[in-house]
Amino acid sequence: MITPDNWQKSSFSGGGQGDACVEVAHRHPHIAIRDSKVPTHATLTFPTPTFTTFIEALKQHPHP
Repeated sequence: MITPDNWQKSSFSGGGQGDACVEVAHRHPHIAIRDSKVPTHATLTFPTPTFTTFIEALKQHPHP
């Protein structure tokens, strides 16, 4: 089970209150993702290698 202490907010939190972002948690061997505005709602979970590939692709092709 993931405890609140395991969640980390994205380093890019957007403007305003800084709550327009996602949070991630390591749930070996997966990475869980949730919306920081509604942390009690559902999470998405991906195998760690898949999540790593996704993040690397984002770094290569950043959104304007």
